[in-house]
Amino acid sequence: MRKFVAPEIIFGVGARSLAGRYAQNMGARRVMVVSDPGVVAAGWAGQVIDSLKEARLPYVLFDGVTPNPKTIEATNGAELYLAKRCDAIVAIGGGSVIDCAKAIGIVGTNLAPISKFEGVDRVSTPIPPLVCIPTTAGSSADVSQCTIIMDEKRRVKMAIVSKAVVPDVALIDPVTLTTMPSYVAACTGMDALTHAIEAYVSNASSPLTDLHALEAIRLIDGYLQPSISSPENVMLKGKVMLASLEAGLAFSNAILGAVHAMSHSLGGLLDLAHGECNAILLEPVIAFNYSEASERYAHIAQAMSIDLGGLSKIDIKQALLDHIRELRGSVGLNKKLGEIGVSPQDISELARKALEDTCMATNPIAPTLQEIEEVYHAAF
Repeated sequence: MRKFVAPEIIFGVGARSLAGRYAQNMGARRVMVVSDPGVVAAGWAGQVIDSLKEARLPYVLFDGVTPNPKTIEATNGAELYLAKRCDAIVAIGGGSVIDCAKAIGIVGTNLAPISKFEGVDRVSTPIPPLVCIPTTAGSSADVSQCTIIMDEKRRVKMAIVSKAVVPDVALIDPVTLTTMPSYVAACTGMDALTHAIEAYVSNASSPLTDLHALEAIRLIDGYLQPSISSPENVMLKGKVMLASLEAGLAFSNAILGAVHAMSHSLGGLLDLAHGECNAILLEPVIAFNYSEASERYAHIAQAMSIDLGGLSKIDIKQALLDHIRELRGSVGLNKKLGEIGVSPQDISELARKALEDTCMATNPIAPTLQEIEEVYHAAF
């Protein structure tokens, strides 16, 4: 038996302009707009604010969000939310912004530090009405029941999983992707691919999540590289935005696996780009998991248009690994862990923290500490 949760979704060019209307329909009287300096500079936050003005809704802007959002940002945002007597949140930005907006909502309604809610189903009081407008195609935070926040003191990325943080509305507009730098586009695209692959082989997958996961894989394989090569092509951006949405619906309900558990550990300890960590770890984790989920990985290979005719299981494994390596290379993510600032001396601590991550529970194989260390070593 499986449950499937999702927000209301509006997908297409111009969706971002509906923020004011949806906030008004929810009965908002004063809206907190959560964003970051880059999204503000690109003009997307201003367009959302204009829609709030058209709906005659007062607003407060909080743009103090950084990549890998921190507990202090959630605290600062919640303090402003309460001080200004806001009653709804509109988040415009990438996964960091939307995760921070969720955390602000948790703290603002539950009146406790965000660290109190780490884990599964620990948010007792629902967050305020939340409208999300993603400006990247990868995190899928706009449709998921997850939020990831960095605990600076412990140097750990906390995973908070609760249906209480599923946004009310996701306004998904591919036009917002046209200002993404190519590196961000590559990282977020590989994040979406990892979401889809991990959801498909998750031990909590279902027929419904499988549909979304395989379609996301097909779309990313076909459109990620062309969309980066043609950054102003809205049709191509729409394909990867749809892939991100499909992957998000899959992983939000099937959860993830060892790639994300290990990436969270890397991001928490060393504050690294999440999508690039996923790209580096994806192949060694597939190699580790393959024996337990070979049939499912074969389906993934087929979704990536790999010809499996006459191939043995071990040949399919190698073909899939080669294809993923070529894909990430085509978008400029060729580095290994040692080239992004990770030291072999970090592995012991990284493995220990990864083993404790919520995402590890749904990996096809329950790894030992030594096995996680070996996977990290394989990524150097």
